[in-house]
Amino acid sequence: MHQVGFPLSLLQLAEQRWQQLYGTQPYDEQLGQLISLSDFAFRILEKRPELGAWLQQLDIDCRHVPEPLQGDLTELSDIACFSQLRLYRQQYWLKVMWLDLVHQNPIEDSIRYISNLSEALIGAANEWAFAQTTKQCGTPLDEHGMPLPMLVLGMGKLGGGELNFSSDIDLIFTYPRNIPTQGGRRSFESQVFYTKVAQKLISALNQVTADGQVFRVDMRLRPFGESGPLVMSFAAMEDYYQDQGREWERYAMLKARPLGVETIYWDEFKQLLKPFVYRRYIDFSVIESLRKMKHLIAQEVRRKGLVNNIKLGAGGIREVEFIVQALQMIRGGRDVGLQTPSILAAISELTQLDILPSEVSLSLKSHYLFLRRVEQYLQAFDDQQTQTLPDIELDKSRLAYLLNQIDFESALPEINQVMESVRQEFALVVGDEPQEQANLDDSFSYAWLQRDCLQLEGVLDNAKLAQWQSVLVEFDAKLNKRQVGTRGRDILDKLMPALLHALAQQESTAELLQRVLNIVEMIATRTTYLELLFENQGALKQLVLLCGHSKWIAEHIAKYPILLDELIDPAALYKPLPLSEYQTEIRQYFLRIEQDDLELQMEALRQFKQTHQLRIAAADATGVLSIMKVSDHLTALAEAIVLQSVNLAWQQMVSRYGEPKGCDEISKGFAVIAYGKAGGVELGYDSDLDLVFVHNQQGDSSTVGNKQISSRQFYLKLAQRLMHLFNTRTASGILYELDTRLRPEGNSGLLAINIESFNHYQQSQAWTWEHQALTRARMIYGETELVERFAEIRKNILCTARDEAQLKDDVVKMREKMRAHLSKDSKQAFDLKQGHGGMTDIEFIAQFLVLNHAKHCHELTQFPDNIRILESAALHGVISSEQQSILTECYCTLRERYHLNSLNQHGRCVPRELVADQVEQVRNIWQQLFK
Repeated sequence: MHQVGFPLSLLQLAEQRWQQLYGTQPYDEQLGQLISLSDFAFRILEKRPELGAWLQQLDIDCRHVPEPLQGDLTELSDIACFSQLRLYRQQYWLKVMWLDLVHQNPIEDSIRYISNLSEALIGAANEWAFAQTTKQCGTPLDEHGMPLPMLVLGMGKLGGGELNFSSDIDLIFTYPRNIPTQGGRRSFESQVFYTKVAQKLISALNQVTADGQVFRVDMRLRPFGESGPLVMSFAAMEDYYQDQGREWERYAMLKARPLGVETIYWDEFKQLLKPFVYRRYIDFSVIESLRKMKHLIAQEVRRKGLVNNIKLGAGGIREVEFIVQALQMIRGGRDVGLQTPSILAAISELTQLDILPSEVSLSLKSHYLFLRRVEQYLQAFDDQQTQTLPDIELDKSRLAYLLNQIDFESALPEINQVMESVRQEFALVVGDEPQEQANLDDSFSYAWLQRDCLQLEGVLDNAKLAQWQSVLVEFDAKLNKRQVGTRGRDILDKLMPALLHALAQQESTAELLQRVLNIVEMIATRTTYLELLFENQGALKQLVLLCGHSKWIAEHIAKYPILLDELIDPAALYKPLPLSEYQTEIRQYFLRIEQDDLELQMEALRQFKQTHQLRIAAADATGVLSIMKVSDHLTALAEAIVLQSVNLAWQQMVSRYGEPKGCDEISKGFAVIAYGKAGGVELGYDSDLDLVFVHNQQGDSSTVGNKQISSRQFYLKLAQRLMHLFNTRTASGILYELDTRLRPEGNSGLLAINIESFNHYQQSQAWTWEHQALTRARMIYGETELVERFAEIRKNILCTARDEAQLKDDVVKMREKMRAHLSKDSKQAFDLKQGHGGMTDIEFIAQFLVLNHAKHCHELTQFPDNIRILESAALHGVISSEQQSILTECYCTLRERYHLNSLNQHGRCVPRELVADQVEQVRNIWQQLFK
């Protein structure tokens, strides 16, 4: 093929950069080409210009991988080790750019070479970390007196020997046996020893120094994710994968490969994992899980708003990997040759076994390597982990030249053609079951195309026809103001008849039509969502059903269209997670998020909340969950989000200031107290969170890090970071309205205080209403020591002896003050929450009973929720069983009405006659208690 000429803009850049590097030395065309095609190569040569001559003398066919570290590893300091590793990466990644950008090296060879170089770097770092740790702690020895090594598993493309130019590396650490160390100042347990090795290894690779970074190290694929131990024994790993291994972890482990110098333990570990990854039978159950994972890909693309992404987009690198991995997992248990972490080796084996026709495998391999070559070029431009086609002119010119095209526009058709071919093959292997298209009456098409609901005469009654017509005309007028585009109009013209048909089948009102069309209006400019509804008739049906059940759900989906993804799988949609699973689920969810991508983390928190709120609401609206269970689920969801947010905020603070002395990721010395609805396990869909932050560090302690601050400052900043994570408005709204005014001294108080200061304030300065609030307080995050101390403080405060008359007076005055400010009562309408005889009155009764009687009946302090407080009060004779029964029944009735109003956006008032009996009974008991 004829090679296109070097673009003038790049030639000018090459000459300018040559002048900067080498002044008047004779211009070298190949070196000039390199420094104009890669900013990264130019930066390396700016620091180390002598490497230019080294490149020119290279044997470009040599793939020798030298040892990255020189000298006695036990004597090699951190600084020397870090420097050698980073300079090695600079030098040999420069060589890879020389091969790829100047000599058009085959990509298959380049990714193998990068993998071998990377393995050498990781292996050297592991050996150094092991040697350094044995110097301090002694050595774990096997039965033959040989050191027990730590195995480093390379995951993903590193495991497959097909690593990207600028990839993160996903690692998992494990060790063979639990054997204490020998020969040190004292013996250390294996877990402690290998954790120290792992931490040193990560620092050696991940830490940014003046020479840069070797790799960004990602450990989140390990068992239990971020909250799991950094390293585990073979036995613990086997237990985890047998008992708790998830479907996605099978895919991850398919590409796991031990790195470095092979030992006798490699084969033992492979045999241990084999039953988890590969089934002995032909495993067609894989197809269903792959369909779900396919939807996850589509969700990921929509969530991140990815455009022109050659990895995650339709027909991208990920889809080739899925095709091959699906076939590996279906047949890998029987056909041992498929048990390889390499995509390219697996494609060859699939051809040998006649599982893939040779023309399909040739096409797949060719397309995969083409996309990997494009990816390699994109990343080599500036050492950035990107798979997105460029949008700046310089990089467009670079890519076009490297793909031998005269300009970027000429390169695009080839890229698009390759991705379309992959897309088609992906649909054949992993596609959805064919869906029967609804047998639509032509009248629905005419009704939409002519914007005339009279075409539906005979399908709808006359009154409904007129109402539908009005809604449709208004919708069309709104649509005309939006830039839908030709493709969007085509999809709408197919979708709308199906939608009108689905609504007619449900005998829908004009109000329901309006709710659904509000959603269509919001997604009209986002063709992927229109296609999702058109191609998934089941999702369309679920949308109509849910919008019919609840106005809140309809508005929620209109506000956050990404939730349409959830409609694809009704089995999951109407089945919220078990209460204990929210924390596990959010941890797994965050394994897909870049550790240092704060913006994406904030979006992910919000999307996790919205997704699971929708599932809870769907189960609620269809009667799967009772009102009490709904609150249980909403509260468990909020607690999981608080936990994940604390972990994220902690990581961000520690990376800047180091950890407070004596603390680590497990024992943070920090706790979150929930008040109000969150404390009482009574959250609703739009509830805010009343939180107070405490810690157990003394004022004179400080952090251990490069930028030391006092521990008190650290926890203040941690709390501020949490406020930022929750209250910042992103594209997906705020997370929760976070209210911290119940902290000691309210808005003028510290955002995070020592728990003993909290105790002192409650004992000596708190008002009665603050003690009322404490009856509903519960620590939702914190280690055992803090949980126990808070429980002790709360109990002591609530059990304090109080003057009954003064207490009554304080409670009544506070209640009247709240009612005057907040009640929306009128003669006709009753405010379910703030009205006289409403829910808040019952809450105040429960609080009064605790504060008045806990001094001689400590059991009243056990629970923070109204129902169990009232049960406890009746059980111990504080109120009569009749009073308890009335208050509980009234509270549940009022809460259910309040909840239904919330679901249908009807505010918190109802006609007085609907709740007259309950209101009268609550007022009577209030009079009995406070007369």
